[in-house]
Amino acid sequence: MTDTFKSKLSRRGLLQTSGGALLAGAAGMPAFAQQGPNAPYAPTPNKRIGQPQEGPDTPKLTIYMNDMLDDAEAIRIKQLGINWIDASAVPAQPWGVDYLQPRVDALKKHNMHVGILMIRWSYQGGLDPEMNKIVRGLPGRDEEIAKIKQTIVNMGKVGIPVLEWNFYTHRATDGYKDMPGRGGARYSDFNYDRMKDLPPLPADGVVQNYDDTWKHLTYFLKEVIPVAEKNNVVMSVHPNDPPSPMSRGSAQVLNSFSDWKRLVETVNSPSNTLTWDCGVTRELGEDPIVVGNWLASRNRIGQVHFRNVVMRKPRLDYVETFPDDGDNDMYEVMKLLVRNNYKRLIFPEHPRGLDTDKLLPKEAQSTNSGWAYNVGHCRAMLQIALRELRGL
Repeated sequence: MTDTFKSKLSRRGLLQTSGGALLAGAAGMPAFAQQGPNAPYAPTPNKRIGQPQEGPDTPKLTIYMNDMLDDAEAIRIKQLGINWIDASAVPAQPWGVDYLQPRVDALKKHNMHVGILMIRWSYQGGLDPEMNKIVRGLPGRDEEIAKIKQTIVNMGKVGIPVLEWNFYTHRATDGYKDMPGRGGARYSDFNYDRMKDLPPLPADGVVQNYDDTWKHLTYFLKEVIPVAEKNNVVMSVHPNDPPSPMSRGSAQVLNSFSDWKRLVETVNSPSNTLTWDCGVTRELGEDPIVVGNWLASRNRIGQVHFRNVVMRKPRLDYVETFPDDGDNDMYEVMKLLVRNNYKRLIFPEHPRGLDTDKLLPKEAQSTNSGWAYNVGHCRAMLQIALRELRGL
């Protein structure tokens, strides 16, 4: 072992302190100070053996959890090395402390944490009727916004840091179809031609242009961001995905890099952030490194969606692939996050459909081999980036 390598390892000596042990536990690492002298592979004092691990000053991986009260699901997720949960299977607004606290406590039993909750924007195959009031400025909008404000206050009380949301008039999923990919794995192929002539849906309501949709988005931001900032909650909006310019006759307003900049600048607050999806960035025809650096350098990334695509025509034609087999250099994406001292969550989402998962029961779908593949790939990118850029 070289002196240089020894020097790098000694930086982990803080794990021998009680505070270091607590941080190690929070990140899912072994608390070395608690290991006895006869423990297998007991480390030399003041040295960290092995690969870099997540900690308070690094990005942290997350995946969805269907039921935060389900111990069996928590254990399966924990076995993948995930300690932070992203939850989208939630009820309508508002979420009271009586709803949030039991879920926070249930995960604490496994040394896990609720990192992100996502407002129910889609519901039963369409736009949630209550969220539709906000998007289209309909009667009842202020009442629904008030419910979200109360949720933000309650999240602050129980220590949940990020609230994800969307803002689309109709999500452009009509342009998707499954296609066989590597070895016959199921890929998602998007082409705008499949949906460009589809009529509006009666349930969505009035067809809406870009300017009107942006006006309602601005109204929402100005109402909720001050509440989020006061309660130490980050609002993280997912850009339009798919990012086609129109969906069922209505304009989309978060489907270009200029839109993303405009959102950040509309209400300039550390609580007004984007869910930075490097896959959507490529779908737009943009360079993820340029876009990611712009957002990360301003601390305007609320969470990261870490996935890959092959783009054929910007915004209109692309296919979602395995993370190791698309147009994005995922290692460069990870390095820009580490270089910019990004500390929030990374979600290696959109796993490909694998034959090994076809016979799994429904309750195990949140931790199938597709998810395990994505998590393993993402963690490898993170560990090598931490080693290269921070010498951990």
